[in-house]
Amino acid sequence: METSTYDNSPFVLKKHILKRNYKMEMVNVKAIVNGKIILEDEIVEGSALIYDEKIVNMVNNHEVGRFNVDSIIDAKGNYVSPGFIDLHIHGSGGYDTMDGTYEAQSIISKTIIKNGVTSYLPTTMSMSKECIKKALENIRGISIKDGARILGVHLEGPFINPKFKGAQREDYIIKPDYDFIKDYLDIIKIITFAPEMDEDFEFMDKMKKHGNVVLSMGHTNGTFEEAIRAIENGVNYGTHVFNAMSGLHHRKPGVLGALFSRDVYCELIGDTIHVHKGLFEVFIHINGKERVILVTDSMRAGSMECGEYELGGQRVIVDENSARLEDNTLAGSILKLNEAVKNIRDNTKYNIREVVNMATVNPAKAIGMYDKIGTIKRGKSADLVIFDEDINILKTIINGKVFYEVV
Repeated sequence: METSTYDNSPFVLKKHILKRNYKMEMVNVKAIVNGKIILEDEIVEGSALIYDEKIVNMVNNHEVGRFNVDSIIDAKGNYVSPGFIDLHIHGSGGYDTMDGTYEAQSIISKTIIKNGVTSYLPTTMSMSKECIKKALENIRGISIKDGARILGVHLEGPFINPKFKGAQREDYIIKPDYDFIKDYLDIIKIITFAPEMDEDFEFMDKMKKHGNVVLSMGHTNGTFEEAIRAIENGVNYGTHVFNAMSGLHHRKPGVLGALFSRDVYCELIGDTIHVHKGLFEVFIHINGKERVILVTDSMRAGSMECGEYELGGQRVIVDENSARLEDNTLAGSILKLNEAVKNIRDNTKYNIREVVNMATVNPAKAIGMYDKIGTIKRGKSADLVIFDEDINILKTIINGKVFYEVV
């Protein structure tokens, strides 16, 4: 494990002050001590993290008294990490984004904080236009005060290829349609679509003026040439890579070959079911550890008991490991993001800092929010998790407030 004693180089030790009514007053802050603090480039021991709603500073443990500290959390030698960010999650706790209700999104948000997730993108799927618009309107109007922060929407479907529909219903699949989603581009962060279904790249051409929206290839039967052309025209992301896309063959490299040959972000469902654990290290080596994004693709059965559930109007059978349609097609997952971190850590050569970056730094950069979240750095949101060596979540902190803790 890589660790160091902190020398204050990335942080400048200052009194944390707030200008109010032209007077400088000391602001009460909080501290985490005795933790192994995971920064983007190193793991630091022997230092205390000072924060309020944002990260204030990091100092040696004995310097905590220089601040007006309201409360101190003793990490007891466990890891202190940036909060996890899940860019692809349909549901959890018995609810799904497509339910289109405040209750559904509230329960999802409250459930996934137990897995260390502090921010996420509720993810849609191929259903009727009315259902999709209802889900989008619901998310636009929601403000969750007691759960993981909603960053926007991942629109997965209905602009996909029926040949690689996965667990999405074919009767709701349509060609990419800019007019259908143009009124929701204020909240959409990622659009998963099949580029080969976009005639003359008309959709992509219209999306070029919306640089804040990530275009992702997924559920696609595109050729290598079509995929490369899509990347050259603005696609810079791959949805649950390996799954629901044309595979790699030495004479037909497919979408997978195109993703492997270009510098794009690539999602990985690290449950050892969607992708064999023996491929984890190969996948990361090819794409580069700075471009791999761990996601769950969890459906409503996440964090629930085994049994029968529903996904897009389809019956799903859930056992201890997976969620599948009646024809045995994988129907999303029941993966927790902290489990994904553990699976990658345990089955590759990459250390815990490098793997945590795949669930924090990389997703924040992918959707253009690295300036606000994703790392422990002065001025960024105090979204933090404390976990043990087995990546069991002990505390989840959002905007400096503890929302979940193991008592």
